Amino acid sequence: MIRKIFLPTILFVLAYGFWISPDFKEIASGVAIFLFGMLFLEEGFKAFTGGLLEKILQKTTNKLWKSISFGVVSTTLMQSSSLVSVITISFLSAGLISLAAGIGIIFGANLGTTTGAWLIAGFGLKVKISAYAMPMLVFGIILVFQKSKHLQGVGYILAGLGFLFLGIHYMKEGFEAFRTTIDLKSFAVSGYPGLFLFAALGIAATVIMQSSHATLVIIITALSVHQITYENGLALAIGANVGTTITAIIGSMSSNVQGKRLAGAHLIFNLVTALIAIAFIYQLMDAVDSISSAVGIAADDYTLKLAVFHTIFNSIGIIAMIPFINQLVNFLTRFMPEKAVSIATPKYLSEAAEAIPDTAIESARKEMVHLYDNAFAIIAHGLSLHRHDIISERDISDVIKNSVKPIAINIDDEYNRNVKGLYSDIVMFISRAQADMTSEQSNELFELRTVGRNIVEAIKDTKHLHKNLTTYIASDNQYIRDEYNQIRVHLISVLRSLEEARGGGDILSLDNLKVEMKHKDTTANGELEVLIRENKISAEMATSLMNDTSYAQDVIKNLLQMGEVLFATGDLDMKAAERSLALDDTEMQEVLDSQKD
Repeated sequence: MIRKIFLPTILFVLAYGFWISPDFKEIASGVAIFLFGMLFLEEGFKAFTGGLLEKILQKTTNKLWKSISFGVVSTTLMQSSSLVSVITISFLSAGLISLAAGIGIIFGANLGTTTGAWLIAGFGLKVKISAYAMPMLVFGIILVFQKSKHLQGVGYILAGLGFLFLGIHYMKEGFEAFRTTIDLKSFAVSGYPGLFLFAALGIAATVIMQSSHATLVIIITALSVHQITYENGLALAIGANVGTTITAIIGSMSSNVQGKRLAGAHLIFNLVTALIAIAFIYQLMDAVDSISSAVGIAADDYTLKLAVFHTIFNSIGIIAMIPFINQLVNFLTRFMPEKAVSIATPKYLSEAAEAIPDTAIESARKEMVHLYDNAFAIIAHGLSLHRHDIISERDISDVIKNSVKPIAINIDDEYNRNVKGLYSDIVMFISRAQADMTSEQSNELFELRTVGRNIVEAIKDTKHLHKNLTTYIASDNQYIRDEYNQIRVHLISVLRSLEEARGGGDILSLDNLKVEMKHKDTTANGELEVLIRENKISAEMATSLMNDTSYAQDVIKNLLQMGEVLFATGDLDMKAAERSLALDDTEMQEVLDSQKD
């Protein structure tokens, strides 16, 4: 209901402003062009998020000071705290960074966004930047139409900067002309009532435009032509800082609970910073005067003094909040707990993660590991074993000896509850995420989708194996009992090897396991014929054993193929190289034949 009223209201206010003042059109068009430039700039930087930005992010979040530094540097370079926030939320949703690291990046992004105020106040208003805008637009648009993704990215960045400069120019011209129509300074409010009023206006402006940079440009250009007072300008800047959290909040709506926690941290940090700034506004103004005087900023250069203020109060906010990061993480974790679900739902898939290729790949991989964990429990119980016994360091023969009682499990119900829906969600996510990927990235997602099929097939084969296995592991016939226990031994060996690979072991060692499992195939090595010929097992038992051995081999094959993809480490090229070295069915048969010779 609010959304339906909000847009018409904004449109009506703009139309009324255009009607009463032609100069207002120039200011509004300047804001629109500036925002359009921001969109272009963000689109340009997204072209370079195919690995570099993500790799840097992962390597610079293991310590708090690194996280804050990354936030400062990335926001300074991209001039968009919004893009940094969205990327951080997507990585947090994908489980690539911790909540504390994400909070550190947001802190740094807040400080990094102050560089925008310095650029505008120190350069944008001192130079005729519209002269730089035109060449940037011309070269930028030419590059946007090129086929190369990176050239397009450069084009979007150039065009974005051109639009930013053009927008600032029109806003400045509009405010200067606006003085002849209406003197906004006459609406100034002094003291704390003015601080709270103009802070609220700053929040509203930033929420509407979803860009604190745009709000700062309006504040600085208005301040440069004396349309607002210095004190009210500071209050507007404080409000813009709080309003910018709307981007993180909107971005978190499509993310998981971790993304929502980060948005909550962003809001808390900016509110605390704003309250500190308002409470000590006059002391901060004195500090700004002292610093400005020391660095040679004129007493009446309020635009640069606003930039100094913006930097000081954001720095104070970071200093004040750093000691309480762990408490903030604990509070958000308690306040926004993980929802307990009876049916498996995705942990790492979200629209936020979908937007960036490398994040989408990592989200899909982590969700496949989640799927495998659910499948592991089903397969273990299907073999009448417990997960903790399989992954323990206990001797396998000891595990089998103490697992003689069949475990009751309805594999169909467990599959529908914990695998089927989750697998469907992953497939849908992969299909949507492949849209803007390179061929290498798309191939990686294809491999991950194949992993899901391997997991599902392993569960189905376990289901076929389960019925006879639960009967024969409790049989009075020692020989058939031993044969089915031997199947369980093989599968425990495979599952343990997969856990080792998951923990960073050598993926190529799974090839040796493939060969070893083939050697131990009872039906292939002639042991079954001996059991039948010596009447140690009945014909019915032999038929069941042949079928179930085949099912077990299929489970092993699917699990090992899954492990080669899911637990590979390194970048895409390294993963591809590891897979190319793995034995396929033909190569494995050649190895077996050579060993027979």
